[in-house]
Amino acid sequence: MYFRLLHDERSGAVSYLLGDLAAGEAVLIDPRGADVPLLRAMLDEHQLRLRWLLRTHEHDEHLPGEAAALDSLGAPRIQHQLPAPEPSSRSAAAPERAVLTYGNEHVQVLRTPGHTAGCLSYLWRDRLFCGGLLAVDACPFQPRPALPEALWDSVMHEVFKRPAETLLFTGHAAHARAVSNVLEQRRWHPWFGGATRDEFLARVRQLPAAKASRPGPQPHHEKHSHEPSLRPHH
Repeated sequence: MYFRLLHDERSGAVSYLLGDLAAGEAVLIDPRGADVPLLRAMLDEHQLRLRWLLRTHEHDEHLPGEAAALDSLGAPRIQHQLPAPEPSSRSAAAPERAVLTYGNEHVQVLRTPGHTAGCLSYLWRDRLFCGGLLAVDACPFQPRPALPEALWDSVMHEVFKRPAETLLFTGHAAHARAVSNVLEQRRWHPWFGGATRDEFLARVRQLPAAKASRPGPQPHHEKHSHEPSLRPHH
């Protein structure tokens, strides 16, 4: 297996390449359009065919041409909703999840709305790629979750109920770690750890409302009053 993390220092965006070297197939999770030349070179270097392009969420209204740049990689783009079952699949997947294969590996696709209305998360082995779910106030494109109630449910039911050792990979890592685990976040997450649903929703209501979308260059992360979710704890 080949696993690679790409971190953009300017924006804090994190993307991931998972490759089955033996089978020559790969998937990308949350790639950036600006990284397409580098991603092509990485795929070519390891003789990998891109099987799926997976997005936990997107803010394409702020990034004109982003979707077109990613589509130039030539792989099916999964976002907003579960993919249709693969023809070879014999199992009746639950309506909240689906399975995609690449080489001899598979990724489970989970519906996890909240950060945006159509958020998805991707489970590969013991690693859950959950995008902006845990970055409640740390996304550079929106100051508060799109669906706070749904976000609470997604985190509690699709993230925190997983085995304690499950690794959590974020989509934003400007002032935080890119990887944590379920046990750590259950205990110490600054928004979810030890909070009740009502307490969480009350805090979210105090965040500034989202402004109207304006296309433009990707902004810098700003330091918020609450640290992003995957920060180190002492």
